[in-house]
Amino acid sequence: MVGGLWTGWGGRRRVETKQLRNLRRLVERVRRDSPLFRRLYEVLPPSDEIELGDLPVTRKPELMAEFDDWLTIRSLPLDKAREHLRDLGKVGVPIDDVAVFQTSGTSGEPAVIVLSESFVEYAFGIMLARFERYHRKLVRDVRKIGDRVTITGGNGHFAGNGFNKLVQRLNPKLAKGFGVTFVEAEQPIDQLVDRLNAIGNVAWIVTYPSVLAILAREKQAGRLRIDPVLFTSGGETLTDDLREMVRGAFPSLKYGIADPYGCTECLALSFECSHGRKHVNEDWVILEAVDEAMQPVPDGTLSTTVLLTVLANEVQPFIRYDLGDCVRFDEAPCGCGSPFRSIQVEGRQATLVRVGEVTLSPLVFDLEHDQAQRIQLVQTGERDFELRIQLAEGAAEGPVFQEVIASVKRVFRDNGLDDVSVGTGEALPEFTASGKFHEVLPLRNTGSPT
Repeated sequence: MVGGLWTGWGGRRRVETKQLRNLRRLVERVRRDSPLFRRLYEVLPPSDEIELGDLPVTRKPELMAEFDDWLTIRSLPLDKAREHLRDLGKVGVPIDDVAVFQTSGTSGEPAVIVLSESFVEYAFGIMLARFERYHRKLVRDVRKIGDRVTITGGNGHFAGNGFNKLVQRLNPKLAKGFGVTFVEAEQPIDQLVDRLNAIGNVAWIVTYPSVLAILAREKQAGRLRIDPVLFTSGGETLTDDLREMVRGAFPSLKYGIADPYGCTECLALSFECSHGRKHVNEDWVILEAVDEAMQPVPDGTLSTTVLLTVLANEVQPFIRYDLGDCVRFDEAPCGCGSPFRSIQVEGRQATLVRVGEVTLSPLVFDLEHDQAQRIQLVQTGERDFELRIQLAEGAAEGPVFQEVIASVKRVFRDNGLDDVSVGTGEALPEFTASGKFHEVLPLRNTGSPT
């Protein structure tokens, strides 16, 4: 925390100096202790002369294929990690002195994530270092008002549930201070609503944007009776339309909707300031907005993907790791005065729908109906789609399918796609393993969403 404060007080030059020093320290460590990175960096300049651009881009499939050589420790082979992850009774339980989680696998095979003690210390320390007076007052006030509830996937070793359980084991006093109650996102909507209503005094909810949409609809319908003052969203893209919808449904939101950017590979990737911008923790994280050729794009330009370097995890090195997100660095400095650059996050490449030469964002589809609880559009072939609908109680199936299919086909026609088929599916909408709900499942995610 003190180091993070000192870096921030020193302005942009101190941030960049600290970042480069941490990068060279990490490169030296992985060259010594990771067989995979020793091979990758064999012909590169000495570690104390290395620059970021000297390092090759890395990707999840190749890293996972050489998991045992990837880590800088030899005591956790992949078989041992997977055996641990198969036991749901061990969520949040460390293996020796490391914690093990898995990603939701939105873009393919789930990754196994290994976090060291030092990373856990970093995550909490850097969070405290970035707190403004506004944040301290917010947390203090929210704790006085009521409980904090996390709605996330409960069927796996995912960071949303697992990291908090880890903290409960390591520091029960700290965990108690956060007052966290867990609610599984996968359960039926009526049970989710009943559970929240039973808690009653809910002040703060942490969950996915897709769950926020459900809560907003249930609140508007009068079934959800809680009045939280703060939402924190993550794991998916929070659109302006959804933010407006949620704020309209919950006039109690005194502190609005916080939307920091992070991922399982780096939980404390960014922080959201009092002006609502997402600032990258650049002393311990490097984020590169790049084009298809992995070359930097100018600030203000939307990237094709983003490369992540986590300087705080020496056990499992993520160095110039292709994360798959589309981001845009802000051009103008933030009014909060932070020396850390800020970004806008547009979403993930893995969620885009591709039909021939046309690429569509899932946000163009209006997949809501007052007679449906959930609607999911699944791409089953390049030009073939099916709708999966969970109807509201007493709703007639035929008219709902007809109206939603007509809406979806209209989107395709507006984008020059007249030869796309949209049919009715017999299966119900599916969640990912981590409890997220994607309204649109592109072709590569069809079958068994991960």
